[in-house]
Amino acid sequence: MVPVKPSPKPDRWRFAGGLLACLLAACAQAPRVPGGDAMPMATAAPPPSTLRSVVLVSLDGFRAGDVRADLAPNLARLATEGVHADWMTPSYPTLTFPNHYTLVTGLRPDRHGVVHNTMRDDALGRFRTEDRAAVGDGRWWGGVPIWVTAERAGLPTATLSWPGSEAAIDGVRPGRWHLFDADRPMDARVDAVLDWLGEPPATRPRFVTLYFEAIDVASHAHGPDSPQARAAVREVDAMLGRLVDGLGRLGLWQATDLVIVSDHGMATVPPGQAIAVEDLVPAEVATVVTTGQSVGFEPRPGREADAARHLLGRHPHHACWRKSDLPPRWRYGSHPRVPAIVCQMDVGWDAIRRETLARRPTDHDRGSHGFDPADPSMRTLFVAHGPSFRRGVRLAPFDNVDVYPLLARLLGVDPEPNDGAARTWGPALATEPSPGPAPSRSVD
Repeated sequence: MVPVKPSPKPDRWRFAGGLLACLLAACAQAPRVPGGDAMPMATAAPPPSTLRSVVLVSLDGFRAGDVRADLAPNLARLATEGVHADWMTPSYPTLTFPNHYTLVTGLRPDRHGVVHNTMRDDALGRFRTEDRAAVGDGRWWGGVPIWVTAERAGLPTATLSWPGSEAAIDGVRPGRWHLFDADRPMDARVDAVLDWLGEPPATRPRFVTLYFEAIDVASHAHGPDSPQARAAVREVDAMLGRLVDGLGRLGLWQATDLVIVSDHGMATVPPGQAIAVEDLVPAEVATVVTTGQSVGFEPRPGREADAARHLLGRHPHHACWRKSDLPPRWRYGSHPRVPAIVCQMDVGWDAIRRETLARRPTDHDRGSHGFDPADPSMRTLFVAHGPSFRRGVRLAPFDNVDVYPLLARLLGVDPEPNDGAARTWGPALATEPSPGPAPSRSVD
């Protein structure tokens, strides 16, 4: 993604060039992965660089359990030869914008203020991911993302892309950033990152982000176990191979730390398992603020008791709480942007606008996230590989807030106050650089 995802609803998104074309191109490119014999090249690679960079890669919607050699061979080999967590637990709510911003601030959504993909603020109005003005307004984005800290420390940064990086946060933007463009082909995204990293040391970015939405799009439209979703996993995996291959050609393989994550998992939503959000409470009693899986309502003035009577408690496919009474383990409900009443849908159920529900296909599964972070379907990906990491390390599960102190450590900057635990990384970090062998051709 360039810095932002235009909508939490995948129907607006399109594969650049089509899955088939990308898959054919991926096969033709023969992606390479670390390990094995030295990468065959027509010309010798330049000497290894001594300037180390960190590349943070998001595979939106990638489930932790899909790190498999038969499905994602490049990623699986990076995991085997680097650091691989059993899973990361996302923050509540398990949505794209809140969790991407948590990964780069180390703050939970209730603290950094991006509490949903859709929000309301008394002073700022309404936030929607497709609203360029809101997305680019730094007042929505609390905390200090890692690129701001790096820029202030004199380290060049570049984002392609990440939620928040279109805005000037505390008056600072990444050194290079782009408006999100869903039509930008994935290979062009990889090549842009490689172009940045191939610059002379004086301008080469020390921190880079790269984003792929294809898995999320296909999983929403067809379900996470569909042929379309599996094809998207293979397509994105080929792009990881392209990235690693390019780093090898540039002589940067031994000078680049790759940190590969996802923002949330994905659950199957069978046909018929969606309800109209308008049926949860009469419109004259409460206003709908957010829809989907974490559903928010604001009672109309003077109708607070009626709203509580309609909404609070357990229902057939969801449960509702006052924001002050949400389950403590979610660490959510204190920020002013959290609606007064929050309803959490059961896994596999959606609550959407009636007009959207009427257009939804009923002949096949779909996929959704936004469910309880503790549910296994919401577990996310973590793989890291590079000179800063030990080889062949398997980490126990941890919360995604822990990624931020890792990024700060890799960049050598002082972390801002955060909710993460730096101790998570003790078993993973190398005392001496150990990047492993040069990239080699993988099995297609």
